[in-house]
Amino acid sequence: MTKQDTAHHSLERIRLDKWLWAVRLYKTRALAKTAIESGKVHYQGERCKASKEPRIGDELRVRTGFDERQIIIRALSDVRRSATEAQKLYQETPESCVRREQAAAQRKAGALGLITEGRPNKKQRRDLYRLQHPQD
Repeated sequence: MTKQDTAHHSLERIRLDKWLWAVRLYKTRALAKTAIESGKVHYQGERCKASKEPRIGDELRVRTGFDERQIIIRALSDVRRSATEAQKLYQETPESCVRREQAAAQRKAGALGLITEGRPNKKQRRDLYRLQHPQD
């Protein structure tokens, strides 16, 4: 087997934690593995193991911080490259983009800052009500 054959063979069989690291969804493979084991990564709608071998066209639901992305695998790579190259390896669904943007707008508006330790006061309750019922 030549070196090129070995490289091609490794792309057919790559671990999910390594792919998540290569596409820059997690900073380290250890963080990717921990996220998979804790249920923050779902492969085809189900929990999976870090050793799962992803395939092109499969769907992942990945949770990082406050954001949850629904992505489709477009290419496989076991090498961590620049962010622009990494983004070409997957495609985020349009619904996922809209949900992330809405959540970011709510965070920016201070929606998460409304929740404190214990019961909310009168002003916080009113703000929560306005956030939950924007048409009123």
